[in-house]
Amino acid sequence: MGTLEVKNLSVKVEGKLILKNLNFNLKPGASHILFGPNGSGKTTLINTLMGLPGYEVVSGQILFDGIDITLKGVDERSKLGIVVSFQYPPEITGVKLGDLLKLCLGKTATEEFSQEEITKIEAFNLTRFLNRDVNLGFSGGERKRSEILQLIFLKPKLLLLDEPDSGVDVESLKMIATEIQKYIETTGASALIITHKGDILEYIKASYGCILLNGQFHCFKDPLRIYEEIKQMGYEECVACRIRTSEGWRNEQNNQRK
Repeated sequence: MGTLEVKNLSVKVEGKLILKNLNFNLKPGASHILFGPNGSGKTTLINTLMGLPGYEVVSGQILFDGIDITLKGVDERSKLGIVVSFQYPPEITGVKLGDLLKLCLGKTATEEFSQEEITKIEAFNLTRFLNRDVNLGFSGGERKRSEILQLIFLKPKLLLLDEPDSGVDVESLKMIATEIQKYIETTGASALIITHKGDILEYIKASYGCILLNGQFHCFKDPLRIYEEIKQMGYEECVACRIRTSEGWRNEQNNQRK
């Protein structure tokens, strides 16, 4: 469930080539943390995977659970179990948060939440917001908690999260990240998470830290260490150092086999 494969993917935005020949594989139950400098194409990648308009795939394939979704629209991808969060969740006037959460659960507006659903709403500290318009007057942390709860209620197979730690306080970050990790562990879903902060790595058990640089993916184990190296050396030197280390390790292994 939830296997994402990207093969030789190149993408243009407004006629400009942003992503160049990307390849990676995200397996069920895994989380990959996506790093990269501003303008490297991280959000472009997330939006392309979701099928949002304005992102032109000029070559390559996107496969989800073995299905080619390269040319499929947002609705078709969401039905397959793919969801996306935005860096700045918008306000939705005239729609109550409680009604939107029921819609995510497949309930009608007159149906009641189950006790399990109420418990989850309480875990996100959103009970008092149920009768308020979505995100209207919400703080940054409240918006993020609301958005992540909506996604979890949709029961996705793949979460595409664009900076879920942006503009949130420490308490909200811990709550959001803990609930994301719990969902992944209990359902076997997978997640691709953009972040510029290392704090979220305290709560997300990520398989790889992936750096998007110069149109290419570089994925390495131990994301927290990768983040520390990025802070110390910058993106390009971190990637170069990791490649040299990997090549040295492989050469040592080959020499030992001789």
